[in-house]
Amino acid sequence: MLKLSNVYAGYGGVDVLHELTVEVQAGEFVAVVGPNGAGKSTLFKTISGLITPSSGSIEFLGQDLLAVSAAKRAHLGIAHVPEGRQVFASMTIYENLEMGAYTRAGQKHWQDNLEKIYNWFPILKERQSQLAGTLSGGQQQMLAIARGLAAHPKILLLDEPSMGLSPAIADEIFERLIDIHKNSDISLMLVEQRVAEALHFASRAYVLEAGRIILSGDQDALRDDDRIRQAYLGM
Repeated sequence: MLKLSNVYAGYGGVDVLHELTVEVQAGEFVAVVGPNGAGKSTLFKTISGLITPSSGSIEFLGQDLLAVSAAKRAHLGIAHVPEGRQVFASMTIYENLEMGAYTRAGQKHWQDNLEKIYNWFPILKERQSQLAGTLSGGQQQMLAIARGLAAHPKILLLDEPSMGLSPAIADEIFERLIDIHKNSDISLMLVEQRVAEALHFASRAYVLEAGRIILSGDQDALRDDDRIRQAYLGM
């Protein structure tokens, strides 16, 4: 579905990502884990078109993504839930979801998607008339994910959804993501510092350090790798 091959990308002529090769198959839940500053958010910005690679290729559903503008990538089925939530604070929950549904597919499937969103996140239905800026951090994260789902994506890019949340609320967010993955045909790609949780929920993962993939494999193989156990799992 999504394939990055030998991608170099960064800011101001300085590459942050180096020779990056990552792939997500249809229906997969894939995590990219690593320390702060590893290049995880840069990876998502490159996929969504906010950063143009200096070299390499990106394909989505067999199409050259680098030939598609950032504004049009959402219409192909790529939804990016950014780091830090970034909800529209002065708009209601319902209005935020309407903003997410601006894609052609989002408009076409609006009522069906809204029903699914409210089923996954009942608190958003209960408070749909409440201003997003008055929500708790966890509720804002739920809204950010729901806004991405409103676009009717084929793949949902989730940038550090646990950031700034208590462990209990972060676990609840992860449980909702598992529910979404099991009960939809949406592929999920997650970048996350909470390595233990990411490896628990994702079926496959890449380990990113200093802009390079140093390890990859399914959740069991990575959890059993001594390097992961010592560096990230405290074992």
